[in-house]
Amino acid sequence: MATETALKLWVVLSRAQAAVAAHAEADAARHGLSAVEFGALEALYHKGPLLVGELQRAVLRSSGGITYVVDRLETKGLVRRRRCADDRRAIYTELTPEGGALIRRIFPLHAESLERALGGLDEADRRRATALLKRLGKHAAVLPRPGASPAA
Repeated sequence: MATETALKLWVVLSRAQAAVAAHAEADAARHGLSAVEFGALEALYHKGPLLVGELQRAVLRSSGGITYVVDRLETKGLVRRRRCADDRRAIYTELTPEGGALIRRIFPLHAESLERALGGLDEADRRRATALLKRLGKHAAVLPRPGASPAA
């Protein structure tokens, strides 16, 4: 029975995530951005300049993937790379004035779009769901992955 409910939860969680993500992706697309590009702009907007590795972790991309995203945003004139004055190996990514103006303008619209998509839950249910999913994620994050070799 526990296995059956775990499998059901996985299916329901996956379908809910896909349905809400479709709204986020469509909202980003109406502004000429991919969801990952929007996520990178949003991270820089809320956190300020980030090392490329920090931005990678913020948007959950591989190192090659984040390089591609930053390249695209740089080509669009929305971000720039800047070498760290103290460690020339370290590279920061930061919003350009154009990128800052864009994300300040579109972020409130994006937040409204997500609020509509998540409107199937009231405020109390959203808080409970957030707490439960956070607990679930933390638990799964510390478990060894299937097929992983045990620590020596």
